[in-house]
Amino acid sequence: MAVEIVLPRLGWTMEEGTFVEWLKKDGDEVKPGDLIYVVESDKTTAEVENFDTGILRIVPNGPAAGARIPVGFLLAYVAKPGEVLPFEGGAGTGAVPEPVERAAPVPAPALRQAQGPAQEPAASSNGTAPTGKTPTISPRARKVAGQLGVDWSGLKGSGSTGRIVERDVRAAAAAAAAAIAAAPKVNATPVAMRAAADLGVDLAALAATMPGKRIERADVERYASEKRAPAGKAPVPELVEGPALRQAQGPAPVAAAASRKPMSSTRKLIAERMTTTLRTVAPVTLTTEVDATELVKLRESLKADAANSGGEVPSYNDLLAKIAATALAAHPQINARIEGDEIVTEASAHIGIAVDTDRGLLVVVVRDAQDKTVRQIAQASKEVIARAKDGKATMNDLRGSTFSITNLGVYDIDAFTPIINAPECAILGVGRIVAKPVIIKDKVKARKMLALSLTFDHRLVDGAPAARFLQRIKQLIETPYLWLAA
Repeated sequence: MAVEIVLPRLGWTMEEGTFVEWLKKDGDEVKPGDLIYVVESDKTTAEVENFDTGILRIVPNGPAAGARIPVGFLLAYVAKPGEVLPFEGGAGTGAVPEPVERAAPVPAPALRQAQGPAQEPAASSNGTAPTGKTPTISPRARKVAGQLGVDWSGLKGSGSTGRIVERDVRAAAAAAAAAIAAAPKVNATPVAMRAAADLGVDLAALAATMPGKRIERADVERYASEKRAPAGKAPVPELVEGPALRQAQGPAPVAAAASRKPMSSTRKLIAERMTTTLRTVAPVTLTTEVDATELVKLRESLKADAANSGGEVPSYNDLLAKIAATALAAHPQINARIEGDEIVTEASAHIGIAVDTDRGLLVVVVRDAQDKTVRQIAQASKEVIARAKDGKATMNDLRGSTFSITNLGVYDIDAFTPIINAPECAILGVGRIVAKPVIIKDKVKARKMLALSLTFDHRLVDGAPAARFLQRIKQLIETPYLWLAA
């Protein structure tokens, strides 16, 4: 059976991407590991990897370079020689929709629109959003939903006992593609379409004001500016109560106009994802203070050694990544996630590190941290952070973390409440290291103290096991030889 090649989700806020180019041609033989096309999200440019062996068959009338396409958009198939594909008249997913590049933007994500409004989720044991009754979904259907970017929480299942099966997910994806194809066509450049998405401009409405003309970016910006600042005199607010006071002070000053700009598509997606996380998980935050004196000494020793012998100087995030991986080995229930009615516990610790970039917040991944030395972690994190900041991060750089670390110590923050990077179980918030007087054996000593905040999903783990995990983190920070000698 032919394998569908669809646009993957490159980051947890991604809903659509810009198609750049094919790296393989229609009819080329491909194998696992081959890079087949390039796509650009709001945060990165990625070369997408193939995972099957066969013949690459690109769908007719696919997206042109610069076209915006939604997550899950069907681009091609990897087929066996002689296999008949849907666009050749065979049975399958149906006709290939028109590329999104020629369609006006849809006000909400296309997949969700086609599925209908999702019902407000209530708390449940498996974290799904019920529609009167909590839906269940088959593992295969869940996998396909993730590939196609389908929100299955509002779907009606056709399987036994109302279970959502693969055909339900594919039907929802097909309906979404049809909705996109049916959207009003406009004549706009790809740059103009991206500007319209960022500025919240309805391209169909703009096209109606300039019939027969190709819409450029300048047209979009002008239209957005006119919408934000309609003609007329600016209102003068009353700044003083009472006529006597107004007479004494003279005419009320005219207040400067407030600056307004539409939320960018990236900011909207981040807001949506954060809200979804808080709505679907049961977050609880534990905070503790740790004596980081020995950890500071260790890093200073590593810096001195690197100056003499060369090599990468581990950051505090690198040290904490190794510590977290060591602690997760002893507390595997933290290295887990919920999938439907199952708890999936990972065998490896893939540590996510939050990175502030020009494109917004990204979580890059250091894989198999439990098997790496501190210097290996430092080298791996340096490389993946550099790619993220340059906009060259790959899918492998941004996906698959099992536990995350976010550090705000550089901004003089002591403690905070980090938001879980779903579907992970927990995230560690790291504050600043500051010298404080501490009583040790009835004597006051200056020690380097560090505040830690652990937010965990109470659906997956109870408070006591989470506290023991945080306690283990504290122990490993205060006595580094415990993990250095491991």
